[in-house]
Amino acid sequence: MPKINGNEIRPGNVLEHNGGLWSAVKVDHVKPGKGGAFAQVELRNLRNGSKLNERFRSADKVERVRLEQKDQQFLYESDGMLVFMDAETYEQIELPAEILGERRPFLQDGMTITVEFYESEALSASLPQKVTCTIAETEPVVKGQTAANSFKPATLENGIKIMVPPFVGQDEDVVVNTETMEYAERA
Repeated sequence: MPKINGNEIRPGNVLEHNGGLWSAVKVDHVKPGKGGAFAQVELRNLRNGSKLNERFRSADKVERVRLEQKDQQFLYESDGMLVFMDAETYEQIELPAEILGERRPFLQDGMTITVEFYESEALSASLPQKVTCTIAETEPVVKGQTAANSFKPATLENGIKIMVPPFVGQDEDVVVNTETMEYAERA
């Protein structure tokens, strides 16, 4: 694995530090009036989600880890485990449902997601940025209501509550941004 200097750490880099895998969330380069410059790095553990603030001098060497990204197709859920299939090798893997966190309800049958692997261990999974959902319940459309920055609450078929424009009605398909969990557009 390549070693990088402490001043080369960038947000999003994955580092091996203190025997764990850490993702750099925030990096501030500090040059105090006295003493040498350093990078103040906020790290998040990829295995358990804990956070750590660490200082790295430019002379410090850290291991930068490259994660392998693979597309996996969702097959089914059983006993809190999500079963995925590799589209190229047809090999099936099981991942805990918690790997998707609060975005779990957006996972649909046959959906292809990206899973990041370190060696053979799955560390994280990400859904497509935009997903089409059906509105299960919302207030009826009111004629004459202005469309200028007015939103109304709506419940999606998967139980997630979002805000939608007033012209969107019940049983309509909408596109939802899975990163911000907000309405993006009509489907």
